[in-house]
Amino acid sequence: MRADEFEAMRRQMVAEISAHAVQLRETIGKSAFAGPVMAAMEKVPRHEFVPIEFQAYAYADIPIPIGFGKTISQPFIVALMTDLLDIGPDDAVLEIGTGLGYQAAILAQLARKVYSIEIIEELGRQAKQRLRRQGCTNVELKIANGYNGWSEHAPFDKVIVTAAPDLIPPPLIQQLKTGGKLVIPAGLPDEQTLILVEKPRNGGITTKEILPVRFSQLDSPEAA
Repeated sequence: MRADEFEAMRRQMVAEISAHAVQLRETIGKSAFAGPVMAAMEKVPRHEFVPIEFQAYAYADIPIPIGFGKTISQPFIVALMTDLLDIGPDDAVLEIGTGLGYQAAILAQLARKVYSIEIIEELGRQAKQRLRRQGCTNVELKIANGYNGWSEHAPFDKVIVTAAPDLIPPPLIQQLKTGGKLVIPAGLPDEQTLILVEKPRNGGITTKEILPVRFSQLDSPEAA
């Protein structure tokens, strides 16, 4: 397919995300996502972050297989999770579950620095190549189990998790700055919920359930 065809498909994807947000406004608490988030969704070439055999479907609002039993999340969920974080230009963001790098590329448009962890070495290797080709120089990636976060670079302003543990991993909450936000799917495999965790400046944490989701599981190191 030609570049202009992909560009037209990307604009259509953004329009569908906007329409979906309106439809779910009572569930997600808003009828539109922030302008910078939508601009990032329109800018990043999603077809460069899926296997070539699925490029024709890159802008459909569906999850797409990326190998190893993993998927790239549907665009609406990527936009929703990014919007919930309220990322600022000076923020350092931790991402658990790089996949082929699409979510990291979106985050890279908004944040000062993105630290991303991928447990599958081959996916991580491909993600590095794809992110490099797109000029995402503010993304640092490592191969590891993301359950324990990345303590060397903590604390983080924002944390995003693209695999679902049964319970929110304590290390990720510990590595979140006071005043920060974490968005994560959690729960049993058939009963997952997208959760927004906030760490108010007056102490403690707050959690808000957003909507039911389905992600691959995030195992603890002990389970692995």
